[in-house]
Amino acid sequence: MIALSDVSKQYGKQILFIDASFQLNPGEKAGLVGPNGAGKSTLFRMILGEETPDDGVVSVPKKLSIGYFRQEVDEMSGRSVLDEAIAGSGRLGDLHHELTDLEHAMGDPDRAGELEAIIDRFGQVQEEYQHLGGYELETRARTTLEGLGFEPGQIDGDVGALSGGWKMRVSMAKVLLGRFDVLLLDEPTNHLDIESILWLETYLKSVSATLLMTSHDKDFMNRIVTKVIEIDGGDIVTYSGDYDFYVKERETRETNQEAAYARQQAKLAKEQRFIERFSTHAAKAAQVQSRVKALDKIERIELPKRRKVVKWDFRLPMRSGEDVAMLEGVAKGYGARKIYSDFDFHIRRGERWCVMGKNGAGKSTLLKMVAGALEPDAGSVRLGASLRMGYFAQQSLDLLDPELTVLEQLMQDFPMEGLGVLRNILGAFQFSGDDVDKRIRNLSGGEKSRLVMARMLFNPPNFLVLDEPTNHLDLGTKEMLIEALKDFEGTMLFVSHDRTFLRGLANRVLELGCEEHAGPMKYPGTYAEYVESTGREAPGVHG
Repeated sequence: MIALSDVSKQYGKQILFIDASFQLNPGEKAGLVGPNGAGKSTLFRMILGEETPDDGVVSVPKKLSIGYFRQEVDEMSGRSVLDEAIAGSGRLGDLHHELTDLEHAMGDPDRAGELEAIIDRFGQVQEEYQHLGGYELETRARTTLEGLGFEPGQIDGDVGALSGGWKMRVSMAKVLLGRFDVLLLDEPTNHLDIESILWLETYLKSVSATLLMTSHDKDFMNRIVTKVIEIDGGDIVTYSGDYDFYVKERETRETNQEAAYARQQAKLAKEQRFIERFSTHAAKAAQVQSRVKALDKIERIELPKRRKVVKWDFRLPMRSGEDVAMLEGVAKGYGARKIYSDFDFHIRRGERWCVMGKNGAGKSTLLKMVAGALEPDAGSVRLGASLRMGYFAQQSLDLLDPELTVLEQLMQDFPMEGLGVLRNILGAFQFSGDDVDKRIRNLSGGEKSRLVMARMLFNPPNFLVLDEPTNHLDLGTKEMLIEALKDFEGTMLFVSHDRTFLRGLANRVLELGCEEHAGPMKYPGTYAEYVESTGREAPGVHG
């Protein structure tokens, strides 16, 4: 179906592909992996025909329809969320809106002279629309938008009023509604909560479309892909299996390559010693020359480029009191909408509470009240003794100085620390080499998130309040963070849609808006135990 044959591509001195090849067959669901800057987005653009290779062939059948979800917010205004989703859904969306225009034209007295042509065109469009399943389009659009987290009232509301993250969800709905032959999805889970991710998992497993996607969510990849395509060092390597299989196979391959490299180096050294020893012996001249020629012909094995994840051992925070946060009789609402009513919640030292709940259940509101960024309408929020809090939310990114470089920001924050120590923490959060000299104003959202996290954890507080801390973190950084926080001796309250993070760290679960308990449910065990006990990975989503 889609094939790259001996493709080479470079930008200036940066080489992305050298004689790289792979094939994506009809119906396959594949994950695309590789370090930042390896060429994943370029590969997507070459499949779409937006870029051409320097050498080689990209083969894509002409009649193949391709839907592409990218990490860019479309310009959206002047329509309802529903109409915007339908309008962008490819051929079906075009037909939907042409039918609406034709219906208006048929009732327009100023166009009475064109009525016969309008009716004729209406018949043609209607036939194609019906053939493509258009009359179920609005129902499918509503179901899709609800699956992606929209409330019914939002769906009929103004799309222009949405935040960037919600507009990304509308962009996702457009791609899913288009019934494309191929779906190219670039980090589809980035702006979704766990309920929407679980819905999307089910949807993608059920569609017949061929799928190629990037994702920093290991669970999401494992449940959907049956093939992993890795870009690294100019080459493309295909692995048959899920993400976990790929990790094991890659490790085995690298170990075998290292062993082969060591054997070859020993053999080359032995030959070199022979040549050096007998180079001046006339009787051995023919043998020496023969071995020199043989050495020149040997194809050298290269050491595999193992990806380094820098481990960071966090400093020990000071010990807090036994009582960390006490909420008593808390009420909070927005207008007529009541989020909390007479809510009691007690956090003790060493507890790691993950907060779960559907959109609007009050997860971020709770974290803001505990962090002191929001006052309750009634009741009290008290913090314990000897407490030093670190609060991470997307708004934390605004606290960075845009004129400083990454390294300068840390030097300003920690003037007594040596450069080597500061570079180490930055390396743990994937700022290596020239990255530390980037100006903050030029960083992506993900890079800013990593920098804020590095600043917070360099000299860690004893109470971490984290709202979606793994957004935009790649798998390696995420795993480093989980491993480091496993040894964290403080207390945590966090919201996360990443199940690896939840499984690795949560030892308590607070479920908001729990229908079975007519309100918040406090589960006194780990996230893994919560899933096993309730049969669901998120509120309202049963496995």
